[in-house]
Amino acid sequence: MAQRPRWVPDEVDPGLPSAARVYDYLLGGGHNFAADRALAEKFVHAQPNARTIARLNRSFLRRAVLHLVGAGVRQFLDLGSGIPTVGNVHEVAHRAAPGSRVVYVDFEDVAVAHSRMLLEHEERATILQEDMTDPGAVLAAARATGLLDFAEPIGVLAVGVLHFVPPERDPAGVLAAYRDAVGPGSHLALSQFTWDLQPREMAQVVEVMSRSANPMHPRTRAEITALFDGFDLVEPGVVPLPLWRPEEGAVEEDPDRAGILAGVGRKR
Repeated sequence: MAQRPRWVPDEVDPGLPSAARVYDYLLGGGHNFAADRALAEKFVHAQPNARTIARLNRSFLRRAVLHLVGAGVRQFLDLGSGIPTVGNVHEVAHRAAPGSRVVYVDFEDVAVAHSRMLLEHEERATILQEDMTDPGAVLAAARATGLLDFAEPIGVLAVGVLHFVPPERDPAGVLAAYRDAVGPGSHLALSQFTWDLQPREMAQVVEVMSRSANPMHPRTRAEITALFDGFDLVEPGVVPLPLWRPEEGAVEEDPDRAGILAGVGRKR
């Protein structure tokens, strides 16, 4: 029997794949199990562009954080932050604005355990083990950290996570609770899988992820745009990942193969 890695919490079942660990594998990370890798390969079979989509989503996160820093935001609430990898929010924000503070939120045990190790000596960032679909609990725990000042603008990040929130959990209502808790000048950055790009491949992905702990719920562009209620979308609006403010000299990607729509809004 293979020895259990020391970073694996006792309560984790390595045989049950999770979206966070599948994403980690697609990004080239090392905090995943055989079951996650097997499911990820099925994901790639269903959506051959999966690894590129994962990379594009991570790149969008970086650009969104930098845009928020440029807009004066110095504190971030990262919902469904996942397993830490290169280009974490606090790393990007600290390089651009050294005093930035970050509160990560995730409920997946491996993501939280690894985040705690990474942030052990970091005074301006922490991780909360909470379910982002319970805004009351998340906001209470976030306030208790002392890192976020809710009288000042906060960047709420929901990048690559809302497609795991089923309609019955009311994703629009969840985001509205966070919107109402933050002050004017706060921003929401989100990305999520959509039916509007490559619907055949998306249907296959949904089938694959139905066998994991995190079934997937893609949404249309109209549904994703509606999630920004109470926010003014910044240009270019809700668009495929590679079209959201691409960096100069970036490799040109086919937006129709992006799989995910993304956008950033500013609270009115």
